[in-house]
Amino acid sequence: MHESFLLLSGREFVGRRQEFAVLDRELERVRASGDGRLVVVRGRRQVGKSTLLTAWLGEHGVQSAFFTASRRPPRREVELFTREIAESSLPGAAAFAAAHPSDWDDALALLASTHDPGVPAVVVLDDFPYMVAVDTSIEATLQKQWDRRLSHLPLLLVLVGSDLGMMASLSAYDRPLYGRTSRELVVDPLTPAYVAELLDLEPAAAIDAYLVAGGFPGVVTSWPLGVDICAFLESALADPTSPLVVAGERSLVAEFPPQAHPRLVLDVIGTGQRTFRNIADRAGIADASLQRALDVLVTKHVVAVEEPLSTRPASKQRRYRVADPYLRFWLRFIGPQLATLERGRSELVIRRLWASWESYRGVAVEPLVRTAVERLLPDSRFGEALLVGGWWSRAHTEEVDLVGVSGGPRPPRVEFVGSVKWRSQGRFGRDDERRLAQHAAMVPGVDADTVHVGVSRADFAEQSLDVRLGPQDLVTAWVPRP
Repeated sequence: MHESFLLLSGREFVGRRQEFAVLDRELERVRASGDGRLVVVRGRRQVGKSTLLTAWLGEHGVQSAFFTASRRPPRREVELFTREIAESSLPGAAAFAAAHPSDWDDALALLASTHDPGVPAVVVLDDFPYMVAVDTSIEATLQKQWDRRLSHLPLLLVLVGSDLGMMASLSAYDRPLYGRTSRELVVDPLTPAYVAELLDLEPAAAIDAYLVAGGFPGVVTSWPLGVDICAFLESALADPTSPLVVAGERSLVAEFPPQAHPRLVLDVIGTGQRTFRNIADRAGIADASLQRALDVLVTKHVVAVEEPLSTRPASKQRRYRVADPYLRFWLRFIGPQLATLERGRSELVIRRLWASWESYRGVAVEPLVRTAVERLLPDSRFGEALLVGGWWSRAHTEEVDLVGVSGGPRPPRVEFVGSVKWRSQGRFGRDDERRLAQHAAMVPGVDADTVHVGVSRADFAEQSLDVRLGPQDLVTAWVPRP
């Protein structure tokens, strides 16, 4: 029913069927019970949360109001909220036209007192973290009004935010809204399968496109149908106002001041530095400051932290990487070259990009492959594995791209090991398999029955791998199951 819901740049915007279904169920429960429901929607900035909700409201035609916070002083935010309600389709909108609530407590009380108990409605508070940032009492105020009035009305209240850590903690035990939320909805970027569908690309080309554009609708829909990566980058980088160029900076500026330590550390990780020591040396900040910055980045889900996976814990060998493929690409190739792009010398940026593209892509695709394989599990080809990661030695000189275990802090054995070779030319050969076997022998928990897996962008030479995966297998991992 909800295979597509919106036309963007002349094409169907797909991939939000499940999110629509969740919102449908919540609204139906409001209608059936006559009571309020509180839904928290979170997702990375520019992932399409507001577009999703706007499209969903438009499809249903339900009476609603959509307020977007803007980090203004609390009294000004209340004034803007009042104006938004007055201009909305809510049953009590007329009462807000001449109202002048002094604070959020008065505004929410007025919303409750003017609402018709016989009319289901939806109120969206977008960028809710901005409201909290300028008025730390808003959560407690909302909790009070929800308990006293709003929860007893046929009202679906939706709180939306891009600060993933903050939004995830709204329902924590020590927060005012603990126990009040009916549902948490995470809006993820579009998957590689949907990117392949939207851009009409073959699997290998679609994965390459995903490593550049990620799954952000604004960037993906700026990619013309069927156009290869070379032509797209030449066109997009020639325009300093293209979504590929501007989306990254807009996202970062909204969350991190340019001179703050988290932004500095993120820029360093974006250059390819992965260990704590290397990041500290490049950033030039003290260990304690670096750890605080890393904690912020990890809590916000901007940076992912990884540990070697085996039967032996190795938490001291952590690595860090930029979590989102598009932001990772932007930090590596676009962010440092903005001045060059703005003076019309995109050919210089493209030349530098292609000079390191093969090596960059070979590393950048590995987290994508791990997630794809994990989505295929459980699968008898991979033994009893349910969790996928990688392994590296203490000196970071030997690595195994894929390691699968059954789960738990101390899994009994390693179910499979694998190697990823994402070359434009050249098959996964015997030397690749031999190197995999040599490095796998160093991984704690590998035995004679451990499955060997090969992943290749091109093809495979005749060899004794137990499992072979190509681009089609990886893209298929994201195809929704019936």
